[in-house]
Amino acid sequence: MKQSFKELAAQYREELFGSVLPFWMEKSPDTECGGYFTCLDRYGNVYDTDKFVWLQGREVWMFSMLYNKVEKNPEWLECAIKGAEFLKKYGHDGNYNWYFSLTRDGQPLVEPYNIFSYTFAAMAFGQLSIATGNKEYADIAKKTFDIVLSRADNPKAKWNKAHPGTRDLKNFALPMILCNLALEIEPLLDPEYLNSTIETCLHEVLDVFYRPELGIVVENVTADNQLSDTFDGRHLNPGHAIEAMWFCMDLGVRLGRRDVIDKAVDITLTMLKYGWDEQYGGIFYFMDRKGCPPLELEWDQKLWWVHMETLISLLKGYKLTKRPECLEWFEKVHDYAWSHFKDTEAPEWFGYLNRRGEVLLPLKGGKWKGCFHIPRGLFQCWQVLESLAAEES
Repeated sequence: MKQSFKELAAQYREELFGSVLPFWMEKSPDTECGGYFTCLDRYGNVYDTDKFVWLQGREVWMFSMLYNKVEKNPEWLECAIKGAEFLKKYGHDGNYNWYFSLTRDGQPLVEPYNIFSYTFAAMAFGQLSIATGNKEYADIAKKTFDIVLSRADNPKAKWNKAHPGTRDLKNFALPMILCNLALEIEPLLDPEYLNSTIETCLHEVLDVFYRPELGIVVENVTADNQLSDTFDGRHLNPGHAIEAMWFCMDLGVRLGRRDVIDKAVDITLTMLKYGWDEQYGGIFYFMDRKGCPPLELEWDQKLWWVHMETLISLLKGYKLTKRPECLEWFEKVHDYAWSHFKDTEAPEWFGYLNRRGEVLLPLKGGKWKGCFHIPRGLFQCWQVLESLAAEES
């Protein structure tokens, strides 16, 4: 390693608290209508005022989590509460069916088709209830979590475009996010209920979507857990798989399951080697497991969240197993991410690069990128690096 763990910890901490968080604190809150602007250009100017419920939830969660785990900063708590109150008032239909997007003043634009509006609402209100002790926030989190579990077999419910019964596929994203969500709202759940949910999610992620016959994680399987030789069935998202692995590592620690940790580290390294672009560096966005032409035209782009989540998984993998391969890959991905995604002239990081690593869009936030992966990744990496530095001293 060119830098010590102590130096790296300071680098990640300074980027989080000196650049990224101040950007969102200053540019994102809508002081007139409530909630947050997420469509921010390179310098933080608002270029669209629509509000996307899952990104609103992520930002509430972010500032609540930092308040709970870093410092009782009243500005962070105020920022989180204002976002949560906007969501509570406008984000759902009255029965905690969470819309996908809203106008600036909270009028619904897109119906509650996206399950991730629900998962991040649950995360947001769960974390904020811990920060405030507010029972109403806790109730919203629990009710929303129950709806998520009830829709696990058909996440899009009546908004599902697929014709039922012809090609019923299960998607990796929901069990993956539930691995993380379950721990996020653990204090609000009955222990037996929590453990049952965790076991189900771990089984789905590590025994169903991970395919030992291929050595990789697939994004979709049939209803009876078989591979499907279709566009959706061949679809791979290396970043998704790698992100899920640090969720599994956290669960492995929580459960005292060394087998879960070791398997998650193995899969992290395998998916990273599989998804790494040997020609230009960086990790491909999408791939086809048979090498067929991918359906998605953006398949070869390099995205911010893929690389940030990979850094977390590699550091956690190294901390838990001390496998040198994790550290070697961390240095490689760290060098790529900091030299390509970090904007050296303005705060926050770029999100979208072409295959060659050139900036495609200079935005700092939009419909899909908000106050989440970069600050969460910097926080997680800083925390692990701090603990590794302490082990060295």
